[in-house]
Amino acid sequence: MARPSTLEVWLNNVRVGTLTNLPYDQNVFIFDEGYVADANRPTLSLSFLDAHRNVITRPQQVTARVPPFFSNLLPEGPLREYLAERGGVHPAREFFLLWLLGTDLPGAVRIHDAEGRALPPPGPSSGKTIDRHHGELLRFSLAGVQLKFSAVGQPERQLRIPAEGRGGHWIVKLPQPRYPLVPENEFSMMKFALEVGIDVAEVALVPTNEIENLPKEFANDKSNSLAVKRFDRTADGARIHIEDFNQVYGQFPGSKYKRYSYGNMLGDIWRVIGGRGITEFVRRLIFNAAIGNADMHLKNWSLIYPDGRSPQLSPGYDFVSTIRYVDDRTMALSLAKEKDTQYLDSDLLERFAAKARVPTALVIDAAMETAERTVRTWQKMKVDLPLDSEARERIDERLKYIPLTRQFIPTDTVPSRTAGTVASRRRRPPSKRAKTS
Repeated sequence: MARPSTLEVWLNNVRVGTLTNLPYDQNVFIFDEGYVADANRPTLSLSFLDAHRNVITRPQQVTARVPPFFSNLLPEGPLREYLAERGGVHPAREFFLLWLLGTDLPGAVRIHDAEGRALPPPGPSSGKTIDRHHGELLRFSLAGVQLKFSAVGQPERQLRIPAEGRGGHWIVKLPQPRYPLVPENEFSMMKFALEVGIDVAEVALVPTNEIENLPKEFANDKSNSLAVKRFDRTADGARIHIEDFNQVYGQFPGSKYKRYSYGNMLGDIWRVIGGRGITEFVRRLIFNAAIGNADMHLKNWSLIYPDGRSPQLSPGYDFVSTIRYVDDRTMALSLAKEKDTQYLDSDLLERFAAKARVPTALVIDAAMETAERTVRTWQKMKVDLPLDSEARERIDERLKYIPLTRQFIPTDTVPSRTAGTVASRRRRPPSKRAKTS
């Protein structure tokens, strides 16, 4: 079957531009003139806009891969390898992966062959990667490395993987043998965050063997999977556009830990969303530091465009207490040049706000409120969450380790050498490490 050389890029019903595969596997993206000229055009990505919100029309051209915004729409790891194998393309040839998966990408982006050719039937599986009961080719894409599927139905009734793996309102994240109870961990942290007052995606735990049409190796798996409701789809199936911060910064997925910091994000959220966005961002930042989530990289933060043009922070997702599996006291990105959470106090937050040129009171007030709510909420609900004892103990230790949360723990449970007040920490000179790291 002939493969396409040009793909059309749409945002819902608006044609945005074209991706073209040139000789020597060069891929170039060009905006449509009509899209550029439209004053009411929907936003594809902030990375394509200048300071005046004009579209940057310079063509983006890369070899083998597609430009960063589009590369971030594709899955990583085993799922990518499986989809590429069944579609008969090399996993690194992203142009053709977009052709295969373009009907169910994250957000409102749709990509299809400009000449309207049908997708190829699935090829044989080697058996080296995941397989399916009936041999269909999955058409669903969600960025990330964890094995996940699009599902229809409801967790409390019956979730089912559609015939071609696309069009669902839920994302099913399967258990990971290497890391015990990850679904329970993420479910607990998301429910915990909701009680703290953070806007998060809806989640549910579902016995894996009760989900219909999963790969056959999961048919007898009695452990739980996590179902996450898609916030980029409405109840009637309409698409809401989203982009993660790796897309905002125009980086390939492999750079999600690089070049940019929480300070960059703080300043940009203040610029494009305002104070409401800052408050919610700081709440999530402090909460994830407190639970020991060392994996809040750029792809785990997203913007959503409910009206198609104006960004807001999307609901939170991928909240996992990673210290249950890896002994790591750092954050994924730096905060005022610091990653170690032992320096997370009001001094560091003041420098954080100053570097980002954001009102200090917005940052400090949101951080203090969240730290107090996190400690108090954890004490109330930790015994009722489906966590093992080691996970609970690790979070207990983390709350005592971080100065910002430690102050709200009853003093009889904290060694006297770590006790202190907000005022005393504000008077203390910034730590040497925080200055130089």
